[in-house]
Amino acid sequence: MSVETLNYDNFTTDPFKSLNYDDDTKGALRVLDWAYGTYGNSIVYSCSFGAESMVLIDLISHVKADAKIVFLDTGLHFEETYELIDRVKERYPSLGIELKKPELTLDEQAEKQGRALWGSDPGKCCYIRKIKPLEDVLSGAAAWISGLRREQSESRQNTDFVNQDERFESIKVCPLIHWTHEDVWGYIEKKDLPYNVLHDQNYPSIGCIPCTSQVFDSEDSRAGRWSGFDKTECGLHTSDDDSK
Repeated sequence: MSVETLNYDNFTTDPFKSLNYDDDTKGALRVLDWAYGTYGNSIVYSCSFGAESMVLIDLISHVKADAKIVFLDTGLHFEETYELIDRVKERYPSLGIELKKPELTLDEQAEKQGRALWGSDPGKCCYIRKIKPLEDVLSGAAAWISGLRREQSESRQNTDFVNQDERFESIKVCPLIHWTHEDVWGYIEKKDLPYNVLHDQNYPSIGCIPCTSQVFDSEDSRAGRWSGFDKTECGLHTSDDDSK
């Protein structure tokens, strides 16, 4: 099987399983070079604009200056997140940054599903406002890029550089799997990259306002998300359909 034609249907294993990632970017640039060389304009970076995103945006800018980047704009993000997006656009003017909105406005969602759906059924809210919009984006894409790191959580420990994504029936490329929290922030500081100022206010992971809280007693990089619920993922990185 040719690596250049790797897709969801013919995927068998990560072509970089045996990659020696003992370099400055722990394999990330090598994988990004392959990804954009293989898929060109048919690969999309789904960007959350978290700390890992700042690293990936900078690395991608060196590989493909006009890469397509999609932010899932739920309409519930912090103002600081939107301000960061503006700063990133100024620093990387050639990147194609798209804010993808859900089909339903918040008022329409409230009318159909009840007010504050995120409080009663966060899985369904994530499906409507994040998963379905990404399904629409990826319907014409051969592959997508994610900033997952193995260190982040137990559910991400087996993530490879290149994955067969069951959720979206696509190829998911994860260049930062071997990066640590220290690696991410060390790169941000070294390159003087913009980042969400909420990270300086005890928000390790930043999502929608109702489902993100400050953390003072945990080093878990996913702590503070969906507090009070047995939920640590929005569903973008799982294969179940319980959120529908």
